[in-house]
Amino acid sequence: MDFNDDKPASAMPAPRGEFADEARRLGVVKSFDTEALEDDPELQAIVEFAARLCNSPVSMVTLLDSDKQRFLARQGIEQKETDRDVAFCNHTLGQSDLLEVPDAQSDPRFSANPLVTDPPQVRYYAGQPLVSQEGASIGTLCVIDNKAHPQPLDDFQREGLAVLASAAARRLEARRSAIQAKRIIAEREERLRRMIEGVPQIAWSADAQGNFDYFNKRWTEITAAEPPRVSDDWLPFIHEDDREAVATEWDRCFASGEGFELEFRMKRADGSHYWVLSLAVPVSEREGDPLQWFGTVTDIDEVRNALEERDLLAKELAHRIKNIFAVIIGLASLKGRKSPEAAPFVADFTEALRALGRAHEFVRPQEGPEQESLKGLLEALFQPYNLAADHSQVRITGIDSQISTRVATPLALVFHELATNSAKYGALSVDTGHVELSIGEKDDEIVMQWSEHGGPPVEDDGTTGFGSRLVEMSVTGQLRGSWERRFLEDGLVIDINIAKSALAT
Repeated sequence: MDFNDDKPASAMPAPRGEFADEARRLGVVKSFDTEALEDDPELQAIVEFAARLCNSPVSMVTLLDSDKQRFLARQGIEQKETDRDVAFCNHTLGQSDLLEVPDAQSDPRFSANPLVTDPPQVRYYAGQPLVSQEGASIGTLCVIDNKAHPQPLDDFQREGLAVLASAAARRLEARRSAIQAKRIIAEREERLRRMIEGVPQIAWSADAQGNFDYFNKRWTEITAAEPPRVSDDWLPFIHEDDREAVATEWDRCFASGEGFELEFRMKRADGSHYWVLSLAVPVSEREGDPLQWFGTVTDIDEVRNALEERDLLAKELAHRIKNIFAVIIGLASLKGRKSPEAAPFVADFTEALRALGRAHEFVRPQEGPEQESLKGLLEALFQPYNLAADHSQVRITGIDSQISTRVATPLALVFHELATNSAKYGALSVDTGHVELSIGEKDDEIVMQWSEHGGPPVEDDGTTGFGSRLVEMSVTGQLRGSWERRFLEDGLVIDINIAKSALAT
C-alpha cells in the first residue's frame, strides 16, 4: 500500500441528477427546517476551524433556499442571509467537488456580481458542496476573503475542508432526523389526544402520588366542573354511600402499585347519580422509573339497572316457583287427609316435592343455600330420587372435594339438568333404573363419570338441545372444564373433568 497516495477524504454522497429539478431540491432543503438549525454550536465550531484552516477571515455553512442563501453558522460576518441570485454557492449545485475562486474580480462568472463590485467586495471564495442523503445539493461549507489568494488551497487544506463539510452534513442530517422524530412524536401525540378526547369515557392520568395531570373533556361535560388536581378533589363527586370504600381502595392501590377497579355511583352536573366502572393501571417506561397512572371512568348505569331488573325478575320467578311447590304440597296433604288409604303415597310424594324444592334452591344464583362440599351438594340435588326405602336411584361413590360458593350454582345446573333429563328419558324414568356417579381425581383434575343403567335404550339423534348447550356453557365456560357424552348399550355415560383450582376459587 502506498501511504503517500492520499486523496481528499469525503464521505459526502454524490449529487443525483433527479435533483436538478429545483422544486424537488427545494423540498429537501425545506425538510431541514433552517430556523431550528441556526446558531448550532457544532456547526459554529466547524466554520471557525475552516476559517483558520484556509487562512480566511470569513467562513459559513449555507443552505440555498428558494430566494435566499441562509447562513446557519458563520464566522467573520454579521449577516444571516443574502439574496439567492448573487450567491456564489449557486455554482456548486449538482457538484461534489470543491469550487475555488482565487480572484473573483478577474473571474468572468463573478466579476460583475454585486458581492464583488460592492461591499463586502469578495475576492476569494472556496466552497465545498453539502449533499443530502437523498443526493440533493443543499448548500456549502465555504470560506471567503476580501483579498485574492494567489496560491490555491493545498491538498491538506482541500482534504480538511472536505472532512469538515462531511461533518457539517452529518450534523445537519442528525438535526433533521431529530426534528423529524419530534414532529412525528408530536403528530402521534396529537392523534392520541384527539382519540382520547373523542372516547365516551372519562379518561385521566396521574402521578405516583395520585395527583392528576390530565382529564379529557368528558369530565367537564358530565360534571360541569373543573378537573380535579389531587386525589381528594374528586371524592365530592362520588355518592356519599360509596365514598369511603372508593377512597380506601384508591389509597390501597396507589400505595401498593396494584391496578384499581371499582364500581360506584358518581354525580352528574344536575345532581343525579349514575353507576360507573372505574379502571386504572400503573405504568413505568423503564424499571425503577416513577409510576404513571392511566385510568377511565365508564358509564355502566344502563347495564347495572338491567342486571338489577333481571335479578329482581329471577328472584320473583324463584319465589313463585317456591310458592307453587308449597301449593302442590298443601293440596297433596289435604287429599291425603281426606283419603287415609292414600296417606303413604301422599307422604312419599310430598317428601319428594320438598326435596325438589331444596334442589331448586341451588340453581338460584346468590340466593341458594351455601354448600362447601361437592358430595353434600350432589346428595341434596339427588335426594328426590333417593326416597325409596329399598334402593337409591342415584348412587354417589368416590372422593369428596371442597367447592367455592362461586361454582356451586354451575355445578347444580349441570347435575340438575342431567337428573331431569334422565327422569324424562333415561334410567330415572323407570323404577328399575339407576345412575352411578363416581368421583375421582387424576393429576390436577376432579374426574366425574355419570353412568345410567337399567333404563330404556338410548341413541344419539345428532341434535343438540337446550340442556346440552346449558351443560356445555356451564362446564367449559364457568367451570373451565371439559365433558364427553357417550351413548352405550346399557345407557348414557357422561365424563366430566374439572380442574381442582376451578372448584376451589
